[in-house]
Amino acid sequence: MRAVLNGTVIAESDDTKVVDGNHYFPPESIRSELFSPTDRHTVCPWKGTASYYTVDVDGQSYDNVGWTYPTPSDAAADIKDHVAFYSAVRIEN
Repeated sequence: MRAVLNGTVIAESDDTKVVDGNHYFPPESIRSELFSPTDRHTVCPWKGTASYYTVDVDGQSYDNVGWTYPTPSDAAADIKDHVAFYSAVRIEN
């Protein structure tokens, strides 16, 4: 699977986890040089507190376009530190 933003591959892995219809990419599969953490946090009742990333591609910033669960609930332990994306990012096979 590939995550593509504005024509740039920002993550690629053969081992994504699909949860609630979103592909969660392992942390080692993202191009970390394009990602910067933001101050945004949200709470999912069953996964826990999500932290967000801005992704910079070709001089354009996409604020809070990716999220991760650094300390997920026990029910979501298999997506710890994995990154999922909003619809601005195209997920391809």
